[in-house]
Amino acid sequence: MPETTPVHRPWQGIRQGIRRGAERVDAATPAGRDRAVDALRAFAILGVVLGHWLVTALVADGGTLHTASPLQRMPWLAPISWAFQTLAVFFLVGGHVATRGYTSARARGTTYGAWLAARLSRLFAPVAAVLALWAVAATALLLTGAEFATVHTLVKLALSPLWFLLVFAALTAATPLLLRLNPLWPLAVVLHVDLLRFGLGGPSWLGWVNLAAGWLVPFTLGAAWTRGELDSRRAGLLLLTGGTATTALLVAFAGYPASMVGVPGAAVSNLNPPTLAVVTFGLAQCGLALLLRDRLRRAMRRPLAWAVVALVNLSAMTIFLWHQTALMATTATGLLAGRLPGLHTWPDGMTWVAARLLWLPVFALVLSVCWAAFRAYEQGPRRVTGRRSRVVRVHRDPHARAAKAARGA
Repeated sequence: MPETTPVHRPWQGIRQGIRRGAERVDAATPAGRDRAVDALRAFAILGVVLGHWLVTALVADGGTLHTASPLQRMPWLAPISWAFQTLAVFFLVGGHVATRGYTSARARGTTYGAWLAARLSRLFAPVAAVLALWAVAATALLLTGAEFATVHTLVKLALSPLWFLLVFAALTAATPLLLRLNPLWPLAVVLHVDLLRFGLGGPSWLGWVNLAAGWLVPFTLGAAWTRGELDSRRAGLLLLTGGTATTALLVAFAGYPASMVGVPGAAVSNLNPPTLAVVTFGLAQCGLALLLRDRLRRAMRRPLAWAVVALVNLSAMTIFLWHQTALMATTATGLLAGRLPGLHTWPDGMTWVAARLLWLPVFALVLSVCWAAFRAYEQGPRRVTGRRSRVVRVHRDPHARAAKAARGA
């Protein structure tokens, strides 16, 4: 029989390379690491990103861009916000990691200042790049004749993620005071603030008390997780069922909006500042997250799944800080081709929704460019070791970076 010539399959080599890289990340991960924590953090970050990309619209009106939302014209899409408003899960994980890390640092004799500096350095190092770029961009736009309203809209959207970092940093700094704080105390504060605002006609500014108290609830739930008080399945079920039922009652009978994100033009926003409804909804999310821990731990035993989660965690702040810029860069560039459906048109029908879904891969591509350009601000500068091949391998190979993150991130 004639000899057959082997068929060259380039994708096979790529798959093998990815598999080997994933196995390296898996092997580098300490045996005692709770991979469910990293998985929940990754899902929370990606949920926020996708949520913003789905409900944030920049409508072109002549030479001006206005912010809009499909939830304005299609309020029945509110369940989108239930799936992708995942900040409570991020604060739950943040509280768990902060209290666990502080307890360990104290046992090692590390000072509070050293511990806090290490925690906040990676949180805020990428912020400088965002502020610098948008300071230059805003100045350039104004000097070239762009309308102030457009520039204000773009800068506001680009820097909107910073409020979250400020609150998260403040709660992290207060970790020593929160080690044993019962989540019912900040929940009671949120309840009384809303009673004063909505029930007794109190001033609207009072709601900003909930900016700290509202996110303190899932953060202190994370501390309770560290203390072992949420290990039982019963705790997760209680949070899920109780939070869901309370949120449903608040929306159905107390006049709270169904959307768990802000809607332009709405009289009340559940998120800005946080209301009792978004906090009880967060309790339900935290309960679901706790119930999924064992399944996530089993899923993260698969090297490829764990490598993806490790890579997302390695660049979590870069992804979070630049995802709105990716959306706006795509929108501004698209204007060169005219008003494009799903990008510059009013979000008032399913045609817009279908078009916006097609734009999501483009947003992701632009975000990957931002990640490539600015990830060093989060991951730190290159280390010079005197062995060039090693430096290049560690800092250009994403699997090597993920392996490093898996060991100590």
